[in-house]
Amino acid sequence: MIDAIEPMEAKLVEALPQDAGWQFEPKWDGFRCLVFKQGSDVALHSKSGKPLGRYFPEVVAGIAALKVDQVVLDGELLIPLGASLSFDALQMRLHPAESRIRRLSAETPARLMLFDCLALEGEMLTGAPLADRRRVLERFHGTHGNAMLRLSPRTEDGGTAQAWLDAAGGALDGVVAKRIDEPYRAGERAMLKVKRLRTADCVVGGFRYATKKREVGSLLLGLFDESGLLHHVGFTSGLAAADRPALTTQLEGLIEAPGFTGDAPGGPSRWSTDRSAEWQPLRSELVAEVRYDHVTGRRFRHGTGFLRWRPDKAPRQCTMEQLGEEAPPAVVEAALVEVETETR
Repeated sequence: MIDAIEPMEAKLVEALPQDAGWQFEPKWDGFRCLVFKQGSDVALHSKSGKPLGRYFPEVVAGIAALKVDQVVLDGELLIPLGASLSFDALQMRLHPAESRIRRLSAETPARLMLFDCLALEGEMLTGAPLADRRRVLERFHGTHGNAMLRLSPRTEDGGTAQAWLDAAGGALDGVVAKRIDEPYRAGERAMLKVKRLRTADCVVGGFRYATKKREVGSLLLGLFDESGLLHHVGFTSGLAAADRPALTTQLEGLIEAPGFTGDAPGGPSRWSTDRSAEWQPLRSELVAEVRYDHVTGRRFRHGTGFLRWRPDKAPRQCTMEQLGEEAPPAVVEAALVEVETETR
């Protein structure tokens, strides 16, 4: 088996580069995965280097069946559900029970979206420019591509890349830019990534104290559904240190159960920790505007950025409708079909 290769990573920037010499690709909403095949041996590695093979046996089997002796591929593991992609379904695979993994691999098989080829039949390609590696990848996919192995679209046109970015949400997490003439710089943040950032006004339904401090650590955010229930949708911890003492006093004066009348913190979620149940409920009086990059299952995927307080906004105005622009599955699928058709 070839020695493990660290993935080339991307640094976050605010806008797509405007000069020539860039290749743009959709930033897919999945698990980054490096694939190593040597004879009958197959290994899947996460971005951090951890093995993923036991969680995606259908992908291991699919790679093992390829009529190629040796290959190293860089891509993204995705699970389609209906007309969209499900990050939650990917998370469900990270489970210790092999029986559950086997069942899920049959019910919701994963795909591998390919965007780079690092070695093929004994030839290391990491030193070759991206343009050459892409040609090798396209030939490889033309020979071995199937329902499991997909070729990620690419373009050198900035207008097309901006259209992808404008449609980000759901299946797409943004756009990645790579220099066409550069080698694969393993372990370096040599790519650029741009995400479509949005804002939302949220009710502060609770807060958590900072670790080992009697001071606010994070605000718990909520939005009302159509029936008037306040659901926990995420958190923000980007609070200025100088503001925390006074804010803690203000929040402690608002402590009152239940805080959230719908989904509450502490239930199953991708950010659950041992401290998930340690939170203080608040009366629904404070509204905060936050910046976020992605929503899955009516929750913010990552922590949000605190922008400002909104005393001019009534809590009842903070509804799930703000997230409506997270393109419904049919719209996302149409965008994907268009992207793939334009770039074939």
